[in-house]
Amino acid sequence: MITMITFLFAPRQTLIIKSLLIILLLAIPANKAFAEDQKVKVRITGLFSPERELDLRQIMEQWPDIKLTNLDFNYAEAVLTFDSVKLFQKATPDQVLTRLDEKMRSLTQGTFGIKPVSTTPREKLIQVEILVAGLDCKACCLAAYEIVAKIEGVEQATSSFKAGRITALIDPQKTQKPVLEAALKQRGVVLK
Repeated sequence: MITMITFLFAPRQTLIIKSLLIILLLAIPANKAFAEDQKVKVRITGLFSPERELDLRQIMEQWPDIKLTNLDFNYAEAVLTFDSVKLFQKATPDQVLTRLDEKMRSLTQGTFGIKPVSTTPREKLIQVEILVAGLDCKACCLAAYEIVAKIEGVEQATSSFKAGRITALIDPQKTQKPVLEAALKQRGVVLK
């Protein structure tokens, strides 16, 4: 580019243009010149029903610096894309996840959160189904979901008041269906 400019202008003008180009290049912040979008796969907590997928997408519209590029409801996993230099300069991967979780919880009054993806291979997870009564609204479903989702070994859970059912993908090495049922009963959820 500088050679082309030299060809078009006289030597004195070329020196001025070269100087201006150097000043412009130095004026661009290093983080802008080399920023790259980072993609991170995360587990989304609070994604307990298909209707909540729309809620999540609406929340993500309020977060312009981060894009929801993929969402897998069945495993509650999402791919988020963002400029890591702009948002999380000098942050470790764990710190990035913590900051993403804090921001998500802040935007949703704690109804959605972000965790690392499961380290248990999917083929080792088993699905359990628990029939329940009395889940008659979205808030009740969220409460039942949270009871189950917080149990160690539960990798994903859903709750449906229409179907009267809670399902969970569990690591059988860490928990079993009776543990989930006992936790629900202890919190007053009626099992069928």
